[in-house]
Amino acid sequence: MSLPEADKEARSQLCVLVIEDEYSIRSAIADELRAAGLQVVEATNANEAMDYLNSTGRVDLVFTDVNMPGAIDGLELARWTKARRPDVPIFITSGTHSASAAAGLGRFLPKPYSFDAVVLLILQTLTPSS
Repeated sequence: MSLPEADKEARSQLCVLVIEDEYSIRSAIADELRAAGLQVVEATNANEAMDYLNSTGRVDLVFTDVNMPGAIDGLELARWTKARRPDVPIFITSGTHSASAAAGLGRFLPKPYSFDAVVLLILQTLTPSS
């Protein structure tokens, strides 16, 4: 994917929180986002994501899977995030849930997805001029 170099400095100031329990998927999307010039924080479950958001908390977009281990799934994490950070865009992905599950919470992306397409959507959300 070819991205405008002029926007690279602006992108380098943006942070995406990626929550995905499957290592290969999480690392692949995180690597693609980093290659696009974004900062990325990775979490394996909602509790790790909430800990991050409660502590340092700098995030410009949340990208979460629905199904993951722990007491809270990605939909509940999206509700929690939306209540505390209504200005932060949320992308919700799942291979088992439909878009209706994410209604009112954020943008739904069904699995499997194209990493390039996801990165482009995230960039368009965070830097509308891209």
